[in-house]
Amino acid sequence: MKLLLTGAFPYTEEQLAKLKSNGFEITFVQNELEPLGIDCSVFDAVVCNDLFRHNPPEQFTNLKAVQLTSAGFDRVPVGYFASRGISLFNARGVYSIPMAEWVVLKLLEIYKRSQDFSAQQKKKVWQKHRDLLEINGKRILIVGTGSVGLECAKRLCAFGAHVMGADIYDSKSQYIDEFYYTESLAQVLPTADAVVLTLPLNDKTRGLFSESLLSSMKDDSVLINVARGEVVDENALCNLLKAKKFKGVALDVFEEEPLSADNPLWSCPEVLITPHNSFVSDGTAERMFSLIYKNLTELDFGKETR
Repeated sequence: MKLLLTGAFPYTEEQLAKLKSNGFEITFVQNELEPLGIDCSVFDAVVCNDLFRHNPPEQFTNLKAVQLTSAGFDRVPVGYFASRGISLFNARGVYSIPMAEWVVLKLLEIYKRSQDFSAQQKKKVWQKHRDLLEINGKRILIVGTGSVGLECAKRLCAFGAHVMGADIYDSKSQYIDEFYYTESLAQVLPTADAVVLTLPLNDKTRGLFSESLLSSMKDDSVLINVARGEVVDENALCNLLKAKKFKGVALDVFEEEPLSADNPLWSCPEVLITPHNSFVSDGTAERMFSLIYKNLTELDFGKETR
């Protein structure tokens, strides 16, 4: 089986040897963000992230499987692969733990005013703040109850939060106290003290959090986004931030990445910004390779694509 690997994942020599021992003939290309310039018709399987936005999938005429190193499917032609009978796997579960930890971190930073205390420390100022909040008892809505959303719910439950979930399917999770379908967001958003976005980006979710939905959120609430930047209307968000709508906003993803230096979000004191970094941790590499290995070795490469 001919396998194309890209620099989307940093393989060790031991990992490459393990794949080779299972009959994979490996071609490695470091940069997947440009045309490959090689015969792509020979590959049975590909492990990549952003390869197909720079290389037409039609070139991969023998392709039987694609393993993504990302959790989202928004960078690949899902419909094309389905029509060709090509198996498509994402990195489900690989990044959920660090992303959930990041969500809890940012909520605590906002509730405990950690940035204010950090600024005071730099200035050697001793000043107490009497308006700190606790997660316990807060109504927290998680929009997108997939792997990341449920890991968030699990941790927030441990803090004593009342966790609400919203999705197109009911996960029936023990960590979700109330469930709503996404069409009911306008009704449930005004009841939430904090809203966490972990939903996938697709045609139905792009721009879902419009000015209307954002405005329906409770005043002085918290918005946290670890999904994709495009699920939120950034212009509407900036306007509401100017109106002091939110207690705090934590963003790890943006409509444009990298975030341009002139983007007004940088200057909003209520906003905590990280550079699409919430998924990074010391445990993801091991989980990612285990998933790659499992999915590739369990496939039947004897089938023909249409």
